[in-house]
Amino acid sequence: MSNVTVSIAGRSYTVACDAGQESHIGRLARSIDHKLQGIPNLAGQAESRTLLFAALLLADELDEIESAKQSAAQIAQSDEGSSEAGAAEALESLAERLEDLAKRLEDAGANA
Repeated sequence: MSNVTVSIAGRSYTVACDAGQESHIGRLARSIDHKLQGIPNLAGQAESRTLLFAALLLADELDEIESAKQSAAQIAQSDEGSSEAGAAEALESLAERLEDLAKRLEDAGANA
């Protein structure tokens, strides 16, 4: 067992991990920290609220990836004649969802 200290939103955390996993844990922590940097006024928030924002951002990102996978699978299943139309619809849907996500993140940051 090994320990690695990571920094997320200006706070340090010591995390236990298997030997050899320290750099992986560090990369994950930097990714979370990077996502949180896009939220204004986060510095004054309680630690639990900051980590809640991180969890919500990651869950939303995972949901977007799963939706994109489902859209890609639907496109692959459609026949060749309608695949271009299906691809365009799927891309349009993804663009709308990304715009909605950006708006929600902006609103969450403004209300934080």
